[in-house]
Amino acid sequence: MKNTDGTERLGFLIHDAARLLRKRFEVRAAGYGLSAAQWRLLFRLVKEEGMAQARLAELLEIEPISVSRLLDRMEEGGWIERRPSPSDRRVRVVYPTGKARTTFGAVKEVAGTIYQEALDGMSSAERSALLRGLETILANLAEGEPARCEQGPAAKVDERVPEAVEGTNG
Repeated sequence: MKNTDGTERLGFLIHDAARLLRKRFEVRAAGYGLSAAQWRLLFRLVKEEGMAQARLAELLEIEPISVSRLLDRMEEGGWIERRPSPSDRRVRVVYPTGKARTTFGAVKEVAGTIYQEALDGMSSAERSALLRGLETILANLAEGEPARCEQGPAAKVDERVPEAVEGTNG
């Protein structure tokens, strides 16, 4: 049976939109020395300072070794610092530096501009419907993931960090 509502393109459209958002962000944020992946991490870290590396990996949905490498590059760039946890010396806790806090607002503005460009031509109602639809898709897909089922689908969906435009509307 042929699908006539266009949903067979859903995955391609979401992937392509995310890729183009990331690409545009990479170009515009290049002057700050931040990649889209670093921005996602920095955004999360500025909002919740003093986070363990394992928690960052969980929130960003990437492997701990990948977070470690990302943090290595960010530490070299002066964006973050790692300190031993006061409660468990085996755990390293990550904090944004003064440079990160100072640059955060400007980079957030870059991301916000890209977000607005992406939604150009859409009414407020269409934008709201799009966001609600994407949130529903995330909740639906989260239900089938074992790690997410332990906390329930909404618990993780709310913590997801969207690609480069995270944090532009709040």
